[in-house]
Amino acid sequence: MRAEREKLKRLALEAGFDLAGVARADALETARERLLEWLARGYHGEMLWLAREPEKRADPRLLFPGAKTVLSVALNYYTPHTHSAAPDAGKISRYAWGDDYHEVVKDKLITLLDRIKAEYPQANGKACIDTAPILEKAWAAAAGLGWIGKHTNLISRELGSWVFLGELILDIEADAYDEPAEDHCGTCTACIAACPTGAITEPYVVDSNLCISYATIEHRGEELPEAVTGRLEGWLYGCDICQDVCPWNRFEQPTGEKRFEPRKNETALPFNEILAMTPESYAARFRGSAIKRAKLPGLKRNAMQLIMDKDKDELEK
Repeated sequence: MRAEREKLKRLALEAGFDLAGVARADALETARERLLEWLARGYHGEMLWLAREPEKRADPRLLFPGAKTVLSVALNYYTPHTHSAAPDAGKISRYAWGDDYHEVVKDKLITLLDRIKAEYPQANGKACIDTAPILEKAWAAAAGLGWIGKHTNLISRELGSWVFLGELILDIEADAYDEPAEDHCGTCTACIAACPTGAITEPYVVDSNLCISYATIEHRGEELPEAVTGRLEGWLYGCDICQDVCPWNRFEQPTGEKRFEPRKNETALPFNEILAMTPESYAARFRGSAIKRAKLPGLKRNAMQLIMDKDKDELEK
């Protein structure tokens, strides 16, 4: 018995997702080759886990034996708020304003898997978010949800790029599969031109070592990389510049998921609050938030760098 493609997609929407698509669980050879080339260049920086089991990331059959179908889903996280321009605070990437998306997306995926099993009792599956070794953007593109833009984020014609992605790897075949989405970036290079550190080294390629988001979240050194100091443009955690300038984000729509609303109505964090934090107050403040990924020493380092950059700018005026 095969699962109905349209029923799988309908169940995904009923579980709370905004987009869904179905792809055959074959290896994505082109995506695999691009990943290996990117890793060979060292563009993953300190994110060494990305170099582990690269073959598994492109082939869901190695991740979930018996895999036949990948059901990709997207969840809109855009909320109609703006970043604070307060000089004594650092901006937070939009994706981390609300509750930790890992928990929100995973909960919905588990609900979806339960509903699929109710419809198809012989089905088994594995729920994946970005903590699993899977090329989620490549699978979303293969399932027709959108295309990977020149800034390497997935872009949907319906929602733009403010989406979280997830996958259900299923061991049942679908009666039909979606076609991959076409690339609609065209000749636009807005994201490349806007990146203050030149992290988008060429269309569709990002060097994490030059990326503000990587530096402020994943880099664990006592000091920020020289490539980003003086070029942070007010970002304390993450960076949204390449998405903010993307013309496709004129189609952004407010999410229906209230858990993505800014906590305490904050889109930035005051420097004095960060620098005064103890491990205990930090744990309490960011419990259930993606911001905890940066660790307290990282947040304090970022705040201090922004303060130094601000002081330097004022001296040079």
